[in-house]
Amino acid sequence: MFVAQKLKMRLFALVGAIAFLSSGMAWAQGYPVRPVRLIVPFAAGGGSDFVGRLIAQKLGEQMGQTIVVDNRPGAASLIGTQMAARAAPDGYTLILADSGFTINIAFFKDPKYDALKDFDPVSVIAETPYLLVANPGLPYAANLKEFIAAAKAQPAKLTIGSAGSGSGTHMTGELFRLRAGINMTHVPYKSVGPAISDVVAGQIHSTIATAPVTLPLVKAGRLKILGAAAAQRSKLLPDVPTLAEGGVADVNVSNWYSVMSVGGTPQPVIKRLHDEMMRAVSAPDIRERLAQSALEPAPNTPEAFRKMVANEVQRWTRVIKDAGIRQE
Repeated sequence: MFVAQKLKMRLFALVGAIAFLSSGMAWAQGYPVRPVRLIVPFAAGGGSDFVGRLIAQKLGEQMGQTIVVDNRPGAASLIGTQMAARAAPDGYTLILADSGFTINIAFFKDPKYDALKDFDPVSVIAETPYLLVANPGLPYAANLKEFIAAAKAQPAKLTIGSAGSGSGTHMTGELFRLRAGINMTHVPYKSVGPAISDVVAGQIHSTIATAPVTLPLVKAGRLKILGAAAAQRSKLLPDVPTLAEGGVADVNVSNWYSVMSVGGTPQPVIKRLHDEMMRAVSAPDIRERLAQSALEPAPNTPEAFRKMVANEVQRWTRVIKDAGIRQE
């Protein structure tokens, strides 16, 4: 009697599991049945906004639904990220996450989200090294060595902008300052777009940014790239020297752009999103647009992406501790 009861319970559990999986698969086949929101936790005009709009348009074309880009800037992407973490885990709220997503966990005492529990990784889209850019009209913007010499001669006089305290641009700037042995004044913005605008206008001297938003201004002669935070020159930016070539070693930081869903999203939906992402990133027109902005396609699996997030959190925790940067 007891054995029969146990077998009956197991049968019910098996039937329930099959029904759950079947309903999940059916849901995924119909997904999405309404517009999907892609939160970009930065203002319009930055690298994340560029990649977000590019991938949103392509995914929308492929999936037959509008992907609405929702810019939610502020607090080094915390505002938009926290908003996404509170959304329903149904695949209808996604986030365009970059390297700041993991930096925030190490930099802020209470970021109000868990990088591994509150989000389900879908895939990285592309990556690119951070760039140190300056106003070309400065008398010491000819090259990195002259810029550093000017900074040493005028402690705390030269300014360096960022997308906000704790952002990838801020951390890269801090690493650059430490490795170069210079004292610069940090000027945080809500996103890197306004920081670049102020460099062009001469309101601040420099900022850390990525290729998508800097290259058009560089080609127009309104910005000067002083160095890339990479171990070697990018094949997409062959004329851009690394910071190491200018005498500043060990500042190798790439910014990656990715799509994540809310933690707890049904796996069939994650699979559908991942499959569509692979199609999008493999499309010739997307690869061409990425290459034009010096972005290297870097798609991966949700499992590999999750491991990458865990490793990045550990890395930035060490960097912030070793650099003596105070948590906020």
